[in-house]
Amino acid sequence: MFWQDIQDFKKLDQETPPPKNSILLLGSSSFTKWQDVSDYFPGKVIINRGFGGSRLTDLNYFSEDLLNPYQPKQIIVYCGENDFADDAKLKADVVVERFKTFYKKIREKFPNIQVDYISIKYSPSREHLWPQMKEANKKIAKFMKKEKNADFIDITKVMNDANGNIRKDLFVEDMLHMTPEGYRLWTSVMNSFMK
Repeated sequence: MFWQDIQDFKKLDQETPPPKNSILLLGSSSFTKWQDVSDYFPGKVIINRGFGGSRLTDLNYFSEDLLNPYQPKQIIVYCGENDFADDAKLKADVVVERFKTFYKKIREKFPNIQVDYISIKYSPSREHLWPQMKEANKKIAKFMKKEKNADFIDITKVMNDANGNIRKDLFVEDMLHMTPEGYRLWTSVMNSFMK
């Protein structure tokens, strides 16, 4: 399904060899659509390899293609939201295990670099999935706390209004993808984690 996306990445890497010691973004459309991510983090070298619609199963399936070409100093993952969207009955534990599998694959190749996971965002269009997402976030946060050179980046609070409700104005019409303001808020949280 995502074969073409992976081929496009390979082509990009052939045209411009990926810089070493970069920050590698891996995951789904919240990264894909963040085309101008480098503008948000001046002075950081960022390689964005998000591909829209991807699930953690896809990151695991394509892990060699996503990891082998690069020598990053940090990897940041945003993925998991589509796993639930694909199957509304999916248990949080399944998604947590999928992430742990991918995390292990990263660690086999890069034992000491910084690896971060951005919390699954609460998209208004996927409100029916929030309970499982909340549980997955909690469990992944717990897992990352125990790991060395690893952090859980929680973007939940910064996307809420004063009453603790998700700000719908941070989303475009589909109530799934974010506006530049949404990304600006993500940046404000991510900044302190960026190597």
